[in-house]
Amino acid sequence: MTDAPQIYLLTPPEIGPGFPDRLARLMDAAEVGCLRLAAASRDEDLVVRAADALLPVAHEREVALLIDDHAALVPRLGLDGVHLTDGSRSVADIRRALGGDVVIGAHCGASRHDGMSAGERGADYVAFGPVGETALGHGERAPRDLFEWWFEMIEVPVVAEGVVDAQAVERLAPFVDWIALGEEIWRHDDPSAALRTITAPLR
Repeated sequence: MTDAPQIYLLTPPEIGPGFPDRLARLMDAAEVGCLRLAAASRDEDLVVRAADALLPVAHEREVALLIDDHAALVPRLGLDGVHLTDGSRSVADIRRALGGDVVIGAHCGASRHDGMSAGERGADYVAFGPVGETALGHGERAPRDLFEWWFEMIEVPVVAEGVVDAQAVERLAPFVDWIALGEEIWRHDDPSAALRTITAPLR
């Protein structure tokens, strides 16, 4: 890879009424390649309202807006794609349902096999992670050698996500297409400054 990885931005799990303005300020201050609505809510109305609020912010800046898992909302709301959190399991079904023009990503944990299966079934990218230490989930970390192998062997673009810090960015930048950042920056009073700090190795 000759180009530095792009920033793949995740929303916080809870999206307040002031978040679209906060997001717009950050996206005006930093180059973002993709935005993903990663809302924790399963309330359809809340998710729809969040997507409706974020879509103009993203599209006015020519940034694709994806949504976690809720594939049926993609054509309904005019979103650009869906990020599936169940690995490769539903990729083929969602691809058949949504067609070839919609972006489909798949989070595959630390599984090389699941990543390859997702690509074979029609995923436009795979995400591996977490890349940092965490006790959440299974506690399994996606190691550098997974990304290095993927970069050397597989053409499907890859995202590094989960507990990302500047050290992880420096370690993985040569082998990934996207660096995903969400709570790593939104928990700070100045998310733009946090973003600059974490992505400093890219400059």
